[in-house]
Amino acid sequence: MTSKRFIAVAGNIGSGKTTLTRMLSDHYSWEPHFEVVASNPYLSDFYSDMNRWSLQLQVFFLSKRFQAHQMIANSKISAIQDRSIYEDAYIFARALKEGGQMDDRDYENYFELYSTMTQFLTPPDLVVYVKRSVPCLKERIKERGRTFEQNIPLDYLQLLERCYEDWINQYDLGKVLVVNADSLDFKNKQEDFSYVCSKIENSLQEVRRVNLC
Repeated sequence: MTSKRFIAVAGNIGSGKTTLTRMLSDHYSWEPHFEVVASNPYLSDFYSDMNRWSLQLQVFFLSKRFQAHQMIANSKISAIQDRSIYEDAYIFARALKEGGQMDDRDYENYFELYSTMTQFLTPPDLVVYVKRSVPCLKERIKERGRTFEQNIPLDYLQLLERCYEDWINQYDLGKVLVVNADSLDFKNKQEDFSYVCSKIENSLQEVRRVNLC
């Protein structure tokens, strides 16, 4: 894979997308762009009061994701992004609206901003969706021990999962690879990581063949 590639890794909270992004970056020497979590000034407040901080959190993520996406598109080297800008709108903002944590006025204002921004973006060559069941997500969230995540409601994870399924089924901006990861431990088992790599390489070869036609 010598030509420039842009890969986005998508997935619910606790799915392992950040771990996979880091491993793929190391393996293929792709430049990584990680989701802003540790320095996010709204995240802890958001999980304490979703209604109060939902719009601020989503605008923060939208801004950072847009910046990263532009950097990748303008660069000459291959890159991999931990969660895409599309997930901000079609997963998290939608879930907040449907769950009643973001009112219609804020959502419409946010989505208009998102739609304007994404007109200037070139989609990724490949979206890798790391799919895990909600019980698996809950266990992984518990294991990694981030304090602000421990009280994430089960119904919120379920709503995010439904939004992900809808988005993946309707995504038409490029190729999607769904990795059913409940039975995979790509962090600790080399054979599982190699399996994911082979799937990604095959998908990128298909993208290249389409582009050459």
